[in-house]
Amino acid sequence: MDTEAEILEQPTIDTEEALIERIAKVRKELGSRVFILGHHYQRDTIIQFADKTGDSLGLSKYSAEQTTSEFIVFCGVHFMAETADILTPKSRKVILPDLKAGCSLADMANIDQVEECWDDLIPLSRTTQDKIIPVTYVNSTAAIKAFCGRHDGTVCTSSNAEKVLQWALDRGDKVLFLPDQHLGRNTAYKMGIPLEKMAIYDPFLHGGGEAPQVYERAKIILWQGFCSVHMNFRPQYVDIFREKYPGIKILVHPECTFEVVQKADYCGSTSYIIKTINEAPYGSKWAIGTENHLVNRLKNQHPDKFISPLSPYACQCSTMYRIDPVHLLKSLEALNQGDPAWRDNQITVPDEIAVDARIALERMLEITG
Repeated sequence: MDTEAEILEQPTIDTEEALIERIAKVRKELGSRVFILGHHYQRDTIIQFADKTGDSLGLSKYSAEQTTSEFIVFCGVHFMAETADILTPKSRKVILPDLKAGCSLADMANIDQVEECWDDLIPLSRTTQDKIIPVTYVNSTAAIKAFCGRHDGTVCTSSNAEKVLQWALDRGDKVLFLPDQHLGRNTAYKMGIPLEKMAIYDPFLHGGGEAPQVYERAKIILWQGFCSVHMNFRPQYVDIFREKYPGIKILVHPECTFEVVQKADYCGSTSYIIKTINEAPYGSKWAIGTENHLVNRLKNQHPDKFISPLSPYACQCSTMYRIDPVHLLKSLEALNQGDPAWRDNQITVPDEIAVDARIALERMLEITG
Protein backbone atom coordinates (compact mmCIF):
# COMPACT_ATOMS: atom_id res chain seq x y z
CA MET A 1 0.00 0.00 0.00
CA ASP A 2 1.32 3.47 -0.85
CA THR A 3 2.47 5.70 1.98
CA GLU A 4 1.03 9.23 2.25
CA ALA A 5 4.29 10.69 0.91
CA GLU A 6 4.14 8.38 -2.11
CA ILE A 7 0.53 9.32 -2.75
CA LEU A 8 1.39 13.02 -2.60
CA GLU A 9 4.06 12.52 -5.24
CA GLN A 10 1.66 10.88 -7.71
CA PRO A 11 0.86 13.52 -10.37
CA THR A 12 -2.85 12.80 -10.78
CA ILE A 13 -5.56 15.44 -11.14
CA ASP A 14 -7.33 14.21 -7.99
CA THR A 15 -4.11 14.39 -6.02
CA GLU A 16 -3.45 17.95 -7.17
CA GLU A 17 -6.98 18.98 -6.21
CA ALA A 18 -6.50 17.42 -2.78
CA LEU A 19 -3.18 19.20 -2.39
CA ILE A 20 -4.73 22.55 -3.28
CA GLU A 21 -7.49 22.00 -0.72
CA ARG A 22 -4.96 21.14 1.98
CA ILE A 23 -2.79 24.16 1.14
CA ALA A 24 -5.82 26.46 1.27
CA LYS A 25 -6.83 25.03 4.65
CA VAL A 26 -3.44 25.38 6.30
CA ARG A 27 -2.90 28.80 4.71
CA LYS A 28 -6.12 30.00 6.32
CA GLU A 29 -5.10 28.57 9.69
CA LEU A 30 -1.74 30.35 9.56
CA GLY A 31 -3.41 33.67 8.82
CA SER A 32 -1.20 36.75 9.17
CA ARG A 33 1.72 34.72 10.55
CA VAL A 34 2.71 33.93 6.96
CA PHE A 35 3.24 36.18 3.95
CA ILE A 36 3.65 34.35 0.63
CA LEU A 37 5.59 35.89 -2.26
CA GLY A 38 5.34 34.44 -5.76
CA HIS A 39 7.50 35.24 -8.77
CA HIS A 40 5.75 35.66 -12.12
CA TYR A 41 7.48 32.53 -13.46
CA GLN A 42 5.80 30.25 -10.93
CA ARG A 43 3.10 27.81 -12.01
CA ASP A 44 -0.52 28.86 -11.52
CA THR A 45 -1.12 26.33 -8.74
CA ILE A 46 1.46 28.24 -6.67
CA ILE A 47 0.64 31.78 -7.79
CA GLN A 48 -2.95 31.42 -6.56
CA PHE A 49 -1.68 31.34 -2.96
CA ALA A 50 0.67 34.32 -3.23
CA ASP A 51 -0.18 37.40 -1.19
CA LYS A 52 1.95 39.37 -3.62
CA THR A 53 3.29 38.48 -7.05
CA GLY A 54 5.94 40.33 -8.97
CA ASP A 55 9.29 40.42 -10.70
CA SER A 56 12.58 40.64 -8.79
CA LEU A 57 12.25 44.38 -8.14
CA GLY A 58 8.65 44.16 -6.99
CA LEU A 59 9.36 41.24 -4.68
CA SER A 60 12.43 43.02 -3.25
CA LYS A 61 10.24 45.99 -2.34
CA TYR A 62 7.53 43.78 -0.86
CA SER A 63 10.18 42.06 1.28
CA ALA A 64 11.49 45.39 2.57
CA GLU A 65 7.99 46.72 3.27
CA GLN A 66 6.65 43.59 5.02
CA THR A 67 6.40 44.35 8.75
CA THR A 68 3.74 42.16 10.29
CA SER A 69 4.22 38.48 9.44
CA GLU A 70 6.40 36.04 11.31
CA PHE A 71 7.37 34.10 8.17
CA ILE A 72 7.92 34.97 4.53
CA VAL A 73 7.42 31.93 2.33
CA PHE A 74 9.23 32.77 -0.89
CA CYS A 75 8.00 30.95 -3.98
CA GLY A 76 10.93 31.81 -6.19
CA VAL A 77 14.56 30.78 -6.24
CA HIS A 78 17.45 30.90 -3.80
CA PHE A 79 18.88 34.35 -4.58
CA MET A 80 15.42 35.89 -4.21
CA ALA A 81 14.95 34.36 -0.77
CA GLU A 82 18.43 35.60 0.19
CA THR A 83 17.41 39.12 -0.84
CA ALA A 84 14.29 38.89 1.30
CA ASP A 85 16.34 37.75 4.30
CA ILE A 86 18.81 40.62 3.81
CA LEU A 87 16.07 43.26 3.64
CA THR A 88 14.00 42.05 6.58
CA PRO A 89 14.73 42.01 10.34
CA LYS A 90 16.01 38.86 12.03
CA SER A 91 12.64 38.35 13.69
CA ARG A 92 11.12 37.59 10.28
CA LYS A 93 12.08 34.15 8.97
CA VAL A 94 12.37 33.48 5.23
CA ILE A 95 11.40 30.03 3.97
CA LEU A 96 12.21 28.57 0.54
CA PRO A 97 9.94 25.53 0.01
CA ASP A 98 12.59 23.65 -2.00
CA LEU A 99 16.25 24.43 -1.36
CA LYS A 100 17.12 23.02 -4.78
CA ALA A 101 15.33 25.94 -6.42
CA GLY A 102 18.45 27.77 -7.55
CA CYS A 103 19.45 29.88 -10.55
CA SER A 104 22.02 28.83 -13.14
CA LEU A 105 22.66 32.50 -13.98
CA ALA A 106 23.44 33.38 -10.38
CA ASP A 107 25.76 30.37 -10.20
CA MET A 108 27.82 31.72 -13.12
CA ALA A 109 29.62 34.20 -10.87
CA ASN A 110 31.10 33.11 -7.55
CA ILE A 111 32.84 35.47 -5.17
CA ASP A 112 36.32 34.02 -5.73
CA GLN A 113 36.03 34.59 -9.49
CA VAL A 114 34.77 38.13 -9.01
CA GLU A 115 37.57 38.98 -6.58
CA GLU A 116 40.08 37.68 -9.14
CA CYS A 117 38.42 39.76 -11.84
CA TRP A 118 38.67 42.84 -9.63
CA ASP A 119 42.38 42.14 -9.05
CA ASP A 120 42.81 42.02 -12.86
CA LEU A 121 40.95 45.28 -13.42
CA ILE A 122 42.26 47.45 -10.59
CA PRO A 123 45.79 47.83 -12.10
CA LEU A 124 44.13 49.02 -15.31
CA SER A 125 42.08 51.47 -13.30
CA ARG A 126 45.22 52.86 -11.70
CA THR A 127 46.85 53.24 -15.11
CA THR A 128 43.92 55.05 -16.72
CA GLN A 129 42.70 56.82 -13.55
CA ASP A 130 39.27 55.39 -14.36
CA LYS A 131 36.96 54.55 -11.48
CA ILE A 132 35.16 51.23 -11.87
CA ILE A 133 31.69 50.82 -10.37
CA PRO A 134 30.45 47.23 -9.94
CA VAL A 135 26.76 46.62 -10.64
CA THR A 136 25.23 43.19 -10.17
CA TYR A 137 21.94 41.95 -11.51
CA VAL A 138 19.70 40.82 -8.66
CA ASN A 139 20.08 37.29 -10.11
CA SER A 140 23.30 36.83 -8.14
CA THR A 141 24.43 35.45 -4.81
CA ALA A 142 24.39 37.48 -1.62
CA ALA A 143 28.20 37.39 -1.65
CA ILE A 144 28.29 39.15 -5.03
CA LYS A 145 25.81 41.76 -3.81
CA ALA A 146 28.04 42.29 -0.76
CA PHE A 147 31.07 42.73 -3.04
CA CYS A 148 29.23 45.52 -4.87
CA GLY A 149 28.24 47.10 -1.58
CA ARG A 150 31.87 47.18 -0.43
CA HIS A 151 33.10 48.75 -3.67
CA ASP A 152 30.62 51.64 -3.99
CA GLY A 153 28.40 49.64 -6.32
CA THR A 154 24.82 48.50 -6.29
CA VAL A 155 22.24 46.02 -7.58
CA CYS A 156 19.82 46.25 -10.49
CA THR A 157 16.85 44.35 -11.85
CA SER A 158 15.62 44.11 -15.41
CA SER A 159 13.05 46.78 -14.51
CA ASN A 160 15.54 49.40 -13.37
CA ALA A 161 18.78 48.43 -15.13
CA GLU A 162 18.91 51.59 -17.26
CA LYS A 163 18.38 53.90 -14.30
CA VAL A 164 20.96 52.04 -12.20
CA LEU A 165 23.52 51.92 -15.00
CA GLN A 166 23.16 55.67 -15.50
CA TRP A 167 23.65 56.16 -11.75
CA ALA A 168 26.86 54.13 -11.91
CA LEU A 169 28.20 56.00 -14.96
CA ASP A 170 27.50 59.32 -13.26
CA ARG A 171 29.79 58.22 -10.42
CA GLY A 172 32.48 56.35 -12.31
CA ASP A 173 34.17 55.91 -15.66
CA LYS A 174 33.54 52.20 -16.17
CA VAL A 175 31.00 49.66 -15.00
CA LEU A 176 31.68 46.01 -14.23
CA PHE A 177 28.29 44.43 -14.93
CA LEU A 178 27.57 41.04 -13.28
CA PRO A 179 26.59 38.33 -14.10
CA ASP A 180 24.25 38.58 -17.15
CA GLN A 181 26.09 39.91 -20.17
CA HIS A 182 22.90 40.20 -22.24
CA LEU A 183 21.02 42.44 -19.83
CA GLY A 184 24.14 44.59 -19.52
CA ARG A 185 24.75 44.81 -23.26
CA ASN A 186 21.12 45.45 -24.21
CA THR A 187 20.72 48.12 -21.55
CA ALA A 188 23.98 49.91 -22.34
CA TYR A 189 23.26 49.88 -26.08
CA LYS A 190 19.79 51.30 -25.49
CA MET A 191 21.48 54.12 -23.56
CA GLY A 192 23.65 54.96 -26.58
CA ILE A 193 26.84 53.16 -25.61
CA PRO A 194 28.28 51.49 -28.74
CA LEU A 195 29.22 47.81 -28.78
CA GLU A 196 32.90 48.67 -29.30
CA LYS A 197 32.85 50.30 -25.86
CA MET A 198 31.85 46.99 -24.28
CA ALA A 199 34.13 44.07 -23.43
CA ILE A 200 33.51 40.54 -22.13
CA TYR A 201 35.28 39.24 -19.04
CA ASP A 202 35.43 35.43 -19.09
CA PRO A 203 36.33 34.13 -15.59
CA PHE A 204 37.66 30.89 -17.07
CA LEU A 205 40.26 32.61 -19.25
CA HIS A 206 43.49 34.20 -18.09
CA GLY A 207 42.97 37.88 -17.41
CA GLY A 208 39.36 37.60 -18.59
CA GLY A 209 40.34 36.56 -22.11
CA GLU A 210 41.08 39.98 -23.59
CA ALA A 211 44.22 42.09 -23.85
CA PRO A 212 44.50 44.76 -21.11
CA GLN A 213 43.98 47.58 -23.62
CA VAL A 214 40.55 46.16 -24.53
CA TYR A 215 39.40 46.65 -20.93
CA GLU A 216 41.13 50.05 -20.82
CA ARG A 217 39.03 51.23 -23.77
CA ALA A 218 35.79 49.69 -22.53
CA LYS A 219 33.10 51.65 -20.74
CA ILE A 220 31.07 48.55 -19.85
CA ILE A 221 32.82 45.32 -18.83
CA LEU A 222 30.34 42.45 -19.12
CA TRP A 223 30.66 39.24 -17.13
CA GLN A 224 30.40 36.11 -19.27
CA GLY A 225 27.05 34.95 -17.89
CA PHE A 226 23.58 34.28 -19.28
CA CYS A 227 20.10 32.97 -18.47
CA SER A 228 19.69 29.44 -19.81
CA VAL A 229 15.97 30.05 -20.45
CA HIS A 230 16.30 33.28 -22.43
CA MET A 231 19.25 31.94 -24.42
CA ASN A 232 16.76 29.56 -26.07
CA PHE A 233 15.23 32.34 -28.14
CA ARG A 234 16.83 32.65 -31.57
CA PRO A 235 16.78 35.50 -34.12
CA GLN A 236 15.34 33.15 -36.75
CA TYR A 237 12.28 32.53 -34.55
CA VAL A 238 11.42 36.21 -34.92
CA ASP A 239 11.61 35.87 -38.71
CA ILE A 240 9.44 32.75 -38.68
CA PHE A 241 6.70 34.41 -36.61
CA ARG A 242 6.71 37.56 -38.75
CA GLU A 243 6.33 35.46 -41.91
CA LYS A 244 3.62 33.21 -40.49
CA TYR A 245 1.63 35.93 -38.71
CA PRO A 246 1.78 39.27 -40.57
CA GLY A 247 1.48 42.21 -38.20
CA ILE A 248 2.53 40.24 -35.13
CA LYS A 249 4.46 42.12 -32.43
CA ILE A 250 7.58 40.59 -30.87
CA LEU A 251 7.97 41.27 -27.15
CA VAL A 252 11.07 39.96 -25.37
CA HIS A 253 12.92 40.07 -22.07
CA PRO A 254 16.31 41.89 -21.97
CA GLU A 255 18.03 38.67 -20.89
CA CYS A 256 17.63 37.56 -24.52
CA THR A 257 20.61 37.92 -26.84
CA PHE A 258 21.42 41.23 -28.51
CA GLU A 259 20.41 39.85 -31.92
CA VAL A 260 16.95 38.84 -30.68
CA VAL A 261 16.37 42.14 -28.90
CA GLN A 262 17.36 44.10 -32.01
CA LYS A 263 14.80 42.18 -34.08
CA ALA A 264 12.03 42.59 -31.49
CA ASP A 265 9.44 45.37 -31.41
CA TYR A 266 9.50 45.72 -27.64
CA CYS A 267 11.89 44.68 -24.86
CA GLY A 268 11.41 44.88 -21.12
CA SER A 269 11.15 43.19 -17.75
CA THR A 270 8.45 40.72 -16.75
CA SER A 271 6.42 43.59 -15.30
CA TYR A 272 6.83 45.53 -18.55
CA ILE A 273 5.73 42.48 -20.54
CA ILE A 274 2.61 42.07 -18.41
CA LYS A 275 1.74 45.78 -18.66
CA THR A 276 2.26 45.79 -22.43
CA ILE A 277 -0.08 42.85 -22.95
CA ASN A 278 -2.67 44.21 -20.52
CA GLU A 279 -2.79 47.45 -22.51
CA ALA A 280 -2.59 45.87 -25.98
CA PRO A 281 -5.61 46.37 -28.26
CA TYR A 282 -8.25 43.74 -28.89
CA GLY A 283 -7.26 41.27 -31.60
CA SER A 284 -3.55 42.14 -31.53
CA LYS A 285 -0.99 39.38 -32.09
CA TRP A 286 2.04 38.78 -29.88
CA ALA A 287 5.00 36.40 -29.70
CA ILE A 288 6.68 36.70 -26.31
CA GLY A 289 10.26 35.74 -25.51
CA THR A 290 10.31 34.88 -21.83
CA GLU A 291 9.56 31.98 -19.46
CA ASN A 292 6.60 29.88 -20.59
CA HIS A 293 4.59 29.96 -17.35
CA LEU A 294 4.20 33.71 -17.64
CA VAL A 295 3.44 33.57 -21.38
CA ASN A 296 0.79 30.89 -20.93
CA ARG A 297 -0.77 32.79 -18.02
CA LEU A 298 -1.04 35.90 -20.18
CA LYS A 299 -2.53 33.81 -22.98
CA ASN A 300 -5.23 32.48 -20.66
CA GLN A 301 -5.93 35.93 -19.22
CA HIS A 302 -6.32 37.55 -22.66
CA PRO A 303 -8.38 35.27 -24.94
CA ASP A 304 -9.15 38.34 -27.06
CA LYS A 305 -5.53 38.44 -28.26
CA PHE A 306 -3.27 35.99 -30.06
CA ILE A 307 -0.38 35.22 -27.70
CA SER A 308 2.34 32.64 -28.31
CA PRO A 309 5.74 31.78 -26.84
CA LEU A 310 8.44 32.98 -29.22
CA SER A 311 10.24 29.63 -29.13
CA PRO A 312 8.84 26.35 -30.50
CA TYR A 313 10.43 24.64 -27.49
CA ALA A 314 9.37 24.70 -23.85
CA CYS A 315 11.36 27.60 -22.39
CA GLN A 316 10.73 26.82 -18.76
CA CYS A 317 12.80 27.70 -15.70
CA SER A 318 13.35 24.21 -14.34
CA THR A 319 14.62 25.39 -10.95
CA MET A 320 11.72 27.83 -10.43
CA TYR A 321 9.45 24.89 -11.28
CA ARG A 322 10.80 23.00 -8.27
CA ILE A 323 8.44 25.01 -6.09
CA ASP A 324 5.41 22.76 -6.44
CA PRO A 325 2.27 22.19 -4.35
CA VAL A 326 3.88 19.29 -2.45
CA HIS A 327 6.82 21.40 -1.26
CA LEU A 328 4.63 24.41 -0.47
CA LEU A 329 2.24 22.25 1.55
CA LYS A 330 5.07 20.62 3.52
CA SER A 331 6.53 24.02 4.40
CA LEU A 332 3.20 25.49 5.48
CA GLU A 333 2.23 22.43 7.52
CA ALA A 334 5.57 22.44 9.32
CA LEU A 335 5.05 26.10 10.25
CA ASN A 336 1.46 25.50 11.33
CA GLN A 337 2.33 22.48 13.46
CA GLY A 338 5.39 24.07 15.04
CA ASP A 339 7.51 21.30 13.54
CA PRO A 340 11.18 22.36 13.80
CA ALA A 341 11.69 20.80 10.36
CA TRP A 342 10.71 24.19 8.89
CA ARG A 343 14.19 25.40 9.84
CA ASP A 344 15.63 23.05 7.21
CA ASN A 345 14.20 25.38 4.57
CA GLN A 346 15.07 28.66 6.26
CA ILE A 347 17.31 30.98 4.25
CA THR A 348 19.78 32.86 6.44
CA VAL A 349 22.50 35.12 5.05
CA PRO A 350 25.49 35.44 7.42
CA ASP A 351 25.83 38.87 9.02
CA GLU A 352 29.25 39.54 7.52
CA ILE A 353 27.73 39.19 4.05
CA ALA A 354 24.30 40.64 4.78
CA VAL A 355 25.64 44.01 6.00
CA ASP A 356 27.39 44.89 2.73
CA ALA A 357 24.73 43.26 0.56
CA ARG A 358 22.08 45.38 2.29
CA ILE A 359 24.07 48.51 1.43
CA ALA A 360 24.01 47.56 -2.25
CA LEU A 361 20.31 46.68 -2.20
CA GLU A 362 19.31 49.82 -0.34
CA ARG A 363 21.25 51.90 -2.87
CA MET A 364 19.16 50.30 -5.58
CA LEU A 365 15.92 51.04 -3.75
CA GLU A 366 17.02 54.66 -3.23
CA ILE A 367 17.87 54.99 -6.94
CA THR A 368 14.53 53.62 -8.07
CA GLY A 369 12.47 55.36 -5.41
